[in-house]
Amino acid sequence: MERTMKTETTKLTIRLPREDVEFAKAYAKAHGVTVTEVIDRFLRRMRALEQESPSDKVAAITGLIPEEIDAEEVYLQHLQEKHGR
Repeated sequence: MERTMKTETTKLTIRLPREDVEFAKAYAKAHGVTVTEVIDRFLRRMRALEQESPSDKVAAITGLIPEEIDAEEVYLQHLQEKHGR
């Protein structure tokens, strides 16, 4: 995921447990990217998730169960069969 435009950057020094730094370096190396890229991608994903509204998520699953099915009743039947009650 290469950026098409130049973005102004700034340096940041952070303190993390040694094991986290070692993990980040190993992860980056295994995936052919830099630690900076790993962090950048993570932050971009977090930003994108925050911009999603609950209605986007609801819209994605709306209509998966046909209206004529009583989902609650089907679930209760499933529980009765599973637990033998």
